[in-house]
Amino acid sequence: MYVGVDCGTQSTKVVIMSADSLSILGTSAVAHSLVQADNGRREQQPAQWVSAFEQALAQALDAAGVSGKQIKGMGVSGQQHGMVALDAEGQPVYPAKLWCDTESAAENAELLEQLGGPEGALDKLGVVLQTGYTASKIAWLRRHHRAAYDRIRTILLPHDYLNFYLTGERVTEAGDASGTGYFDTRSRQWSERVFTLVAPELDSAKVLPKLIESHQPAGYVLPDIADRLGLPRDVVVSSGGGDNMMAAIGTGAISAGITTVSLGTSGTLFGYSDQPVITRNGLAANFCSSSGGWLPLVCTMNVTSATTQIRTMLGMSLSEFNQAAATAEPGAGDITCLPFFNGERVPALPNATASFDGMSSFNASPSNVARAVMEGATFGLRYGLDALLPAEQEAPQHIRLVGGGAKSALWRQMVSDVMNCELVCPQSPEAAALGAALQAQWCRGRLAGATVSLEALCGEAVRLDESTRSVPHAEHSARYRELYQRYLKVLRQRYPDVP
Repeated sequence: MYVGVDCGTQSTKVVIMSADSLSILGTSAVAHSLVQADNGRREQQPAQWVSAFEQALAQALDAAGVSGKQIKGMGVSGQQHGMVALDAEGQPVYPAKLWCDTESAAENAELLEQLGGPEGALDKLGVVLQTGYTASKIAWLRRHHRAAYDRIRTILLPHDYLNFYLTGERVTEAGDASGTGYFDTRSRQWSERVFTLVAPELDSAKVLPKLIESHQPAGYVLPDIADRLGLPRDVVVSSGGGDNMMAAIGTGAISAGITTVSLGTSGTLFGYSDQPVITRNGLAANFCSSSGGWLPLVCTMNVTSATTQIRTMLGMSLSEFNQAAATAEPGAGDITCLPFFNGERVPALPNATASFDGMSSFNASPSNVARAVMEGATFGLRYGLDALLPAEQEAPQHIRLVGGGAKSALWRQMVSDVMNCELVCPQSPEAAALGAALQAQWCRGRLAGATVSLEALCGEAVRLDESTRSVPHAEHSARYRELYQRYLKVLRQRYPDVP
């Protein structure tokens, strides 16, 4: 058996996968709490992740009806960009600042200016610094909590931290490191020059984790932890990676032609490339994959987080919200929503706020408001898709849709119509956790001298749910082309600097 772990914003999920059938035998999830404030603060205590993992592992093993002694390997997926700064004893000097934390917007702007603006950042890193990345969080800690900053001896990402807890090793891999803001995504190495700008007092050779390849192990589960969790003492822990990189493996997007779209708390679009992809506007991040190669990616900040915000405000259950949105026509009665409740990354508007344009006493109904926020989140993803695709390509070849929003038939059809592309959901809803388990089996196999490829494992393990297949509706796709242009007009009226 192999364990896949996905430490996300809202919970830590664990899946148990059979090595023979490559099927998921048991799953579990344990929720996290979030410290947040209206100044953009979004933080968590890393100890929560450990506790949630241990609980979820026990529950998943119980659900699978298997013993922990059958586990051969484990892979960890984690929310990207989070800052986990540790002292000499391996204890956090400050709570982890998360990907969705925008408190460091001022520090990010200063760092970007020091790098020579977006063009300078692209030249030095292959990506444009974003407020969500790790770099500005370190600069923020240096400015606002200097005593904590001065205690730093190691800087890890969330998935690195869980690997450290499991193995005692301070390592990372190129996929997750791509989102730090001090990693050259073309040469796949730390940028000492940029890190010195971020943290001039810290020695990158000492505080940054060792880089390993995606197929290499982070290490083995420590004996005392293995004993406490009921695991063998030879459980290998693979390199793991960021949640998007693991979701690429878990959806089979590790070769050209497949675009994965996630309707999660945030929204992501990504597809595999065998070479770096540097876009002129810098909106598509030239991240590395966790399978070798690259994973050009776009992330928007407001998807199910936005619909949940409005659903809660309306006092609706999830089914009531979906029913209400379904009763409204495309266009939501001429209401256009910019759902920027958490600022926005694509386009780069960290201090943006949400708004509803065109609302009047004649169209301000719960159904129109529900549909407007769902359409606004989808148009945001369409904006990201336009940034990701080559100018001559109007639609992706094939979309694999994942995330909580993908459970809605209405939203699946809306994405298909707005993107003008056929899509289907994988059978496993836990794409990142499945990807982590598959990477663990790939890693263990390579250690044993096996010749099986990750592509072969994905080809067998990633099964599609044909009941979710959605094909663009010609009339609705034409209507959504018009509505998307209206969305862009409203967006640029409110934020004139948006390209």
